[in-house]
Amino acid sequence: DIKNESSFVGDLGADSLDTVELVMALEEEFGCEIPDEDAEKITTVQQAIDYVNSHSS
Repeated sequence: DIKNESSFVGDLGADSLDTVELVMALEEEFGCEIPDEDAEKITTVQQAIDYVNSHSS
Protein backbone atom coordinates (compact mmCIF):
# COMPACT_ATOMS: atom_id res chain seq x y z
CA ASP A 1 0.00 0.00 0.00
CA ILE A 2 1.10 3.54 -0.70
CA LYS A 3 0.59 5.82 2.27
CA ASN A 4 1.48 9.47 2.78
CA GLU A 5 4.34 8.45 5.05
CA SER A 6 5.70 5.88 2.56
CA SER A 7 9.36 6.35 1.69
CA PHE A 8 10.05 6.20 -2.03
CA VAL A 9 13.26 4.22 -1.49
CA GLY A 10 12.66 2.29 1.73
CA ASP A 11 8.98 1.40 1.34
CA LEU A 12 8.33 1.60 -2.40
CA GLY A 13 11.64 0.20 -3.68
CA ALA A 14 12.68 3.20 -5.78
CA ASP A 15 16.32 3.58 -6.79
CA SER A 16 18.16 6.82 -7.56
CA LEU A 17 17.03 6.82 -11.20
CA ASP A 18 13.42 6.33 -10.10
CA THR A 19 13.65 9.31 -7.77
CA VAL A 20 15.08 11.53 -10.53
CA GLU A 21 12.26 10.45 -12.85
CA LEU A 22 9.71 11.11 -10.11
CA VAL A 23 10.99 14.65 -9.61
CA MET A 24 10.89 15.27 -13.38
CA ALA A 25 7.31 13.97 -13.52
CA LEU A 26 6.28 16.23 -10.62
CA GLU A 27 7.85 19.23 -12.36
CA GLU A 28 6.05 18.49 -15.61
CA GLU A 29 2.68 17.63 -14.07
CA PHE A 30 2.49 20.55 -11.66
CA GLY A 31 4.42 23.25 -13.53
CA CYS A 32 7.09 23.82 -10.93
CA GLU A 33 10.86 23.58 -10.95
CA ILE A 34 12.43 21.55 -8.16
CA PRO A 35 16.09 22.45 -7.52
CA ASP A 36 18.42 19.53 -6.77
CA GLU A 37 18.87 20.58 -3.14
CA ASP A 38 15.10 20.47 -2.66
CA ALA A 39 14.70 17.23 -4.61
CA GLU A 40 17.11 15.49 -2.24
CA LYS A 41 14.80 16.35 0.67
CA ILE A 42 11.70 14.82 -0.95
CA THR A 43 11.87 11.26 0.35
CA THR A 44 8.25 10.46 1.19
CA VAL A 45 4.89 10.76 -0.53
CA GLN A 46 3.80 13.45 1.95
CA GLN A 47 6.94 15.51 1.34
CA ALA A 48 6.21 15.43 -2.40
CA ILE A 49 2.60 16.51 -1.78
CA ASP A 50 3.68 19.33 0.54
CA TYR A 51 6.35 20.55 -1.88
CA VAL A 52 4.02 20.63 -4.86
CA ASN A 53 1.28 22.35 -2.85
CA SER A 54 3.63 25.13 -1.78
CA HIS A 55 5.53 25.57 -5.09
CA SER A 56 3.13 24.90 -7.96
CA SER A 57 2.12 27.74 -10.25
